[in-house]
Amino acid sequence: DSPLKAVQMLWVNLIMDTLASLALATEPPTEALLLRKPYGRNKPLISRTMMKNILGHAFYQLVVVFTLLFAGKNTEALQSFLNVVQRC
Repeated sequence: DSPLKAVQMLWVNLIMDTLASLALATEPPTEALLLRKPYGRNKPLISRTMMKNILGHAFYQLVVVFTLLFAGKNTEALQSFLNVVQRC
């Protein structure tokens, strides 16, 4: 049984798409952007800088997740937080 019903999923999708479209529509395009030539068909969609950022963030997230997964239970700060959560 799904935690979200079909109508709830549609509402979530509507809200998320609305926020994304508002984010894209808030700034008008600059004149320089409108006048530049289009990129060629053989140009990659993801530039070298974008790929470095994507891989860097992925590595960082993996380090944080695995640290919490394997060493998290051994830290006192996490233990005290879990104790407070369990009392609630």
